[in-house]
Amino acid sequence: MDEFELIRRYFARDGEGSVVIKGIGDDGAVLRPERGRELVTVIDTLVEGTHFPADTLPADLGYRAVAVNLSDIAAMGARPLWMTLALSMPGKTGEWIGEFARGLFDAADEYDMPLVGGDTTSGESVVVSVQITGDVAAGAAILRSGARPGDTIYVTGTLGDAAAGLSLMASGGDNEFLVKRFLRPHARIGVGLELPGLASACIDISDGLVGDLKKLLDASEVGADLDLDAVPISDAMANAFDVELQRRYATTGGDDYELCFTSSKSIPGELAGVPITAIGVVKGDSGLVCRAGGDIVDIDDSGYRHFQ
Repeated sequence: MDEFELIRRYFARDGEGSVVIKGIGDDGAVLRPERGRELVTVIDTLVEGTHFPADTLPADLGYRAVAVNLSDIAAMGARPLWMTLALSMPGKTGEWIGEFARGLFDAADEYDMPLVGGDTTSGESVVVSVQITGDVAAGAAILRSGARPGDTIYVTGTLGDAAAGLSLMASGGDNEFLVKRFLRPHARIGVGLELPGLASACIDISDGLVGDLKKLLDASEVGADLDLDAVPISDAMANAFDVELQRRYATTGGDDYELCFTSSKSIPGELAGVPITAIGVVKGDSGLVCRAGGDIVDIDDSGYRHFQ
């Protein structure tokens, strides 16, 4: 089975939708943006051994590759439109590729998002790059740079679950909820679509709450006070780890793909069926101050950085 047969058999699909004039099968896709809206494009690459264990099930890998990109689309307040895929892999069976494609489309079909093109190559390890294009009403994209002093800092869902799940996978532990939070993160598209006009700034939490919040604060040229006691923790995490590990995973663990956003407006405790928690306040002075029980706490915000 050559590259073209592989694409035809596992990734080409009929019924691409109104935004796609020509999808897979030509030198390029022909796509139709909607008048009065602006495009948002994101891309992430997942490398075997760096972003996921080598024994990750292919369906979970396919799902995760889409979900991490959808999370960036959500952070911009955009809706997903279409995606492309670049897949490099050593010799894999048709069964592996079929399962990978199933997971990929499980995530994409939640938002009626077609695969419109891409590339497959042979390589020494599995490397997956997914690019997603979405759109947003003209001028409505949410940036990292809009936070202002006095804004409240909010997060969606619970934090630290994915890092806890990954640690259990590495140690042979078993907690279905936490492991699934790493393997199949749920992008907060529904929340993101409600944030234009509400959020002043937003970022998705991929490298840890403290590290990603600092990126938002730096882009906005502001600081913040963060209440560590308010950071939401799941029951599964609370029951599996002591308080010290819970806090470490929740503040620096990463891979949750929840949203962290700021707003000067009154935000309800739930948006699009997802819990929303206030965890801090934006300040005019630069820097992030973390507090627990009223005391200042030092948090290692290094997170994961490539090439360091």
